[in-house]
Amino acid sequence: MHVQDIKLLISAVAPEQYPVNQLPEIALAGRSNVGKSSLINRLVQRKNFARTSSQPGKTQTLNFYQLNQDLTLVDVPGYGYAKVSKKQREQFGQMCEAYFTSRKQLRGVVILVDGRHDPTDDDQTMYEFVHYYHHPILVVATKMDKVTRNHQAGNLQRIRKVLQMDPADDLQAFSAVSDLGKAEVWQWIADKM
Repeated sequence: MHVQDIKLLISAVAPEQYPVNQLPEIALAGRSNVGKSSLINRLVQRKNFARTSSQPGKTQTLNFYQLNQDLTLVDVPGYGYAKVSKKQREQFGQMCEAYFTSRKQLRGVVILVDGRHDPTDDDQTMYEFVHYYHHPILVVATKMDKVTRNHQAGNLQRIRKVLQMDPADDLQAFSAVSDLGKAEVWQWIADKM
């Protein structure tokens, strides 16, 4: 997809704040600092549209980004960041659950995991949660430019095994540095529209 127009529609914390349009939505979920903003920036070919931060846990709302007049990407708060209070974690969980369980425009969820390491317990919980609600899932293994070519296939196999991925769910290696996997992520998104 060639993105000519992109805008942040709203940063929402509750269903009554969600956009009222009927555009298909793809949610992006992942641990804090896994590379969601970098993925968004690469997909839309804008360097600093979605703000990247060296400080994990920066996204604390559901950020709705409209692309052209075709699609909305929804950046959900990162999980697994220790410096966020237990109460805030609960609020993030409730915010995400309300979105995943009620949003009719939601066509699929991209779950980002760090391709250099095994998925965390939080990654497994997110995968199981999204799978439970029968949303199509694409797991994206980020930061694969930091993994040698010899180890990439093994890392992907391990991710699939640790998450106990359903064979129907897709797994894609991705690098914001080299554009590895960018076309495949777009194709997955296009297939859901």
